[in-house]
Amino acid sequence: MSRTNVKLTIATTDYDHFRDFRTGVVNAEGIDHTWLLHGHHEVFARFTLNREWDVSELSFAKFTTQVTREDSDIIGLPVICSRLFRFGSFYINKKSGIKTVQDLKGKKVGSPEWAHSAAVYMRGWMHNEQGVKLQDVHWYQAGANAPGRVEKVELSLPEGTKLTRVSDKSLSEMLASGEIDCAIIARPPTCFLEGNPDIVRLYPNFVEMEQEYFERTKVWPIMHIIALKKQLLETNPWIARNLYNAFLESKNRSVERIMDPAVSRFPVAWLPAYARRMRDMFGDIFPYGIEENRPTLEQLALYSYQQGIAHKHVKIEDYFPKGIMTKIVI
Repeated sequence: MSRTNVKLTIATTDYDHFRDFRTGVVNAEGIDHTWLLHGHHEVFARFTLNREWDVSELSFAKFTTQVTREDSDIIGLPVICSRLFRFGSFYINKKSGIKTVQDLKGKKVGSPEWAHSAAVYMRGWMHNEQGVKLQDVHWYQAGANAPGRVEKVELSLPEGTKLTRVSDKSLSEMLASGEIDCAIIARPPTCFLEGNPDIVRLYPNFVEMEQEYFERTKVWPIMHIIALKKQLLETNPWIARNLYNAFLESKNRSVERIMDPAVSRFPVAWLPAYARRMRDMFGDIFPYGIEENRPTLEQLALYSYQQGIAHKHVKIEDYFPKGIMTKIVI
């Protein structure tokens, strides 16, 4: 007897590691999907505000808010859309006299949103490892390179934390004018890209810092993960693992393309050699799963709770469907 497949809508940015699943080269057993491609800010906003699709890419920081609500209606998959180290994300105005991260005490520091994963990691690093507490900085929130960006999730800021929201200016404008001293921002501000001599990275040697940081902590920051509506699993609990399996196979095929030494599949010189170096450093060049990412997942869970983004500090397993990583040995 034939079975009718479950029909799901999925929305993400265009990633090579999702490509084979999106195009049907890889299938999720029992599932037919309609896949929508949008910029990640649009995907985040439309899923967060209206739950417009069943499965969605979501900022990890924004996910922690929504998944820790009472009677949350979403759950995660341990599928990583985007991950990046962020020591290169500190941009400073040299006129502020900042030489080290400790010099940010008493300064004005901006980020596009408080629940901005790149800034969450770096604020957490400052607070927990560098002695620069959340309350030591006057924080600003504004659009990165254009005014008007707003917070998308509810917050409960820690007592004593100062946050000023600016609606009519961008972080780039304020950094260039000296209205703020530093911006922690995923995309370089326009004033930096345009060569303003006063705007520089706090850590120009960020690659070396990030390599040392990973070797010491095994944390490789996750920016975006996959979330899905909980109601999907009420009648079909198998959906979660079948989706995960398809995402994983698609990712593995992408990694094979990147590491192929015989065929240049991407327009970047020496990419296969670089990818093999990354494999030697990380083991799995882009790991999915819970245990494979536990130090990173646990760090963001702590930081998002400390910063008033997550409603409660939960075990990592509570982010995902029960038994999602169960392995059956025959």
